[in-house]
Amino acid sequence: MDLVAFMIVLETQGLLKKFGGITATDHVNLKLAQGARHALIGPNGAGKTTLINLITGVLPPTSGQVLLEGVDISNLEPYERVKNGLVRTFQINQLFDSMTPLETLAMVVSQQMKLGLRSWQSLGQSSAVVERCHELLEMFRLTQVHNQKTSQIPYGKRRLLEMAIALACEPRVLLLDEPVAGVPAGEREELLHTVAALPQKVSVLLIEHDMDLVFEFADRITVMVNGAVLMEGTAQEIAQDERVKAVYLGQSEVLRHA
Repeated sequence: MDLVAFMIVLETQGLLKKFGGITATDHVNLKLAQGARHALIGPNGAGKTTLINLITGVLPPTSGQVLLEGVDISNLEPYERVKNGLVRTFQINQLFDSMTPLETLAMVVSQQMKLGLRSWQSLGQSSAVVERCHELLEMFRLTQVHNQKTSQIPYGKRRLLEMAIALACEPRVLLLDEPVAGVPAGEREELLHTVAALPQKVSVLLIEHDMDLVFEFADRITVMVNGAVLMEGTAQEIAQDERVKAVYLGQSEVLRHA
């Protein structure tokens, strides 16, 4: 994809993060094009999570900027970034176990529609909330478990519910932080297909170790090593690059996807 031909919706400029004498991210420049399916990969300790925490405002940068649709959001709190359309999921699910998927989505949708924190408890009173919840339940394959307590549904479904919550926030940019982490092999296929079917109007940055998901999903990949960007390119370019083979994926793994 020629980034020049596309609007850049998310950009980091020289993002540096130091913890004492340790450099966690080293002047990272990253551009996410509108509608992109962009993956961020790298070995453990490469700086991926730190970079995402900088982008989402969990951590302040030592120096550098985060731009959302050209606007500097480096000093905004995480919740302010969400309001501006920058939403993430987490490696470890953070759900209300005692609530059902329908109740959880109704709460988020009601807040998004500015109907108040408790309006979701009278779900039937708002046809707009009901309609949006059922759209999300169907999109994320949660219809059959919509009235079960979250603690009782399979782990893969809980990961899907996290993505449904994120999409309920109406993001323009969605950061998916290892969506298949901990998901049993038998439940991964459903999750892979759901991720691939996310709306094109949402630009996605995927952080993932599962190369099947990365190469199936991403039209562009950035590789980080030791806090810095090693290279960026198409899936084919990444798969064929000797430096990537040497420092991260391993030659046999990369060639399998080439």
